[in-house]
Amino acid sequence: MKVAVWDTYVTRNDGSVMHFDIVVPDDLKDENIIHTFGRQYLSGKGQEGVKLASEECRYCHIEVAPAQVVTDIELKGFHIIEMENCN
Repeated sequence: MKVAVWDTYVTRNDGSVMHFDIVVPDDLKDENIIHTFGRQYLSGKGQEGVKLASEECRYCHIEVAPAQVVTDIELKGFHIIEMENCN
């Protein structure tokens, strides 16, 4: 499966910058849906209400997804790759 990777940086409630990628099917182009996935992830991390919009989340590239990413996308529509300050 080809997937699109959206590079995302948000300022956490404690002021540190959180960096993660939102991975979605490559044919999903609706930024509102992609941002909603990011907000769902942030909510699960206790970061409700932090700003996530076009300035924080940008399309990066397309790649072929490994099996675990495909499974996550099939189950919930997206996958998150945690990079920095996600815990």
